[in-house]
Amino acid sequence: MRVTVDTNIVVSAFLWGGDPRRVIDSAVSRSIVIYTSEALIAELFDVLSRKQFVKQLTTIGSSVGKIVDEYTALSKTIDAPDIEPVVIRDPDDDAVIACAVASQSDVIVSGDKDLLDLGHFKHIRILKAAELLTELGL
Repeated sequence: MRVTVDTNIVVSAFLWGGDPRRVIDSAVSRSIVIYTSEALIAELFDVLSRKQFVKQLTTIGSSVGKIVDEYTALSKTIDAPDIEPVVIRDPDDDAVIACAVASQSDVIVSGDKDLLDLGHFKHIRILKAAELLTELGL
């Protein structure tokens, strides 16, 4: 299964674990293939660099660079051209959709209300982490 993972899921996975981490672990075990783009990697770096995450990074003994490197090593980075606006309330979400379209993903995994409210974009389903794990039988 081809999956595009929204930045909020990646941050949750690496900083706190839970279902988002199990999604990432599914890529490690090769149950899914995760696709990302330069725009999503840049967003991940920017989000993890926020002051609010410094304490948690210290607690888990990691760094922004380590997490970004680990994530890019287990995902496939593709070129995702810009698309026509889809998520009017949050244009940053369009980078997730662009990546999913360019990678021909089956699923977008997100915790973002704007994306989840869409439910799907063309043939791409938009699911919560727990929903994907249920579908994978995990």
